[in-house]
Amino acid sequence: MSPSPLILASASPRRRALLEQLGIECTVVQQDIDETRRKGELPVAYVRRMAQGKAAAALGSCRQPHALILGADTIVVLDGEVMGKPRDELDARRMLLQLSNREHEVLSAVTVCSQADSETALSVSHVKFRVISPLEVAAYWSTGEPAGKAGAYAIQGRAAVFIEHLSGSYSGVMGLPLFETAQLLDAFGIHCLARHAEQ
Repeated sequence: MSPSPLILASASPRRRALLEQLGIECTVVQQDIDETRRKGELPVAYVRRMAQGKAAAALGSCRQPHALILGADTIVVLDGEVMGKPRDELDARRMLLQLSNREHEVLSAVTVCSQADSETALSVSHVKFRVISPLEVAAYWSTGEPAGKAGAYAIQGRAAVFIEHLSGSYSGVMGLPLFETAQLLDAFGIHCLARHAEQ
């Protein structure tokens, strides 16, 4: 029996590449949902709701009855403040200078669901930035990399030079924690290593 098709409810090329790293093929279906944080909503509740919401939206529009949906969301949290994607250069500059010489949390939630079931896992990582100068922030913005990234940085890109210490999941900071993702997929019958063993 062939495994159920996997649909990635995200247009993120990083998440697709990370799934490919596990040997998992998927179809990408971008989901646009309301990402407004509710009043008083804690960061953990918010990131879990976003992952679940993306997966549910994709499931609702899916015409394949046996498909599995994977939704994910990643946020950067400093002093309880959720740092989303920067609106512009000034916003990115504010975020990066706040992160400078500080430790912050990166929360990454993953939801895998089918018509019959849904499971969510959470990865929590701690990232410590070295001191970043305003000139470095300006130079980093000019690369185009901070735009569209939570916290205005990409760990797999040039921002790697800012990171003094990481405790947790490198892939989770990228946007898809592979340990938790593999466990969820395994529970739904998609076995990452078994597929390679059969080849």
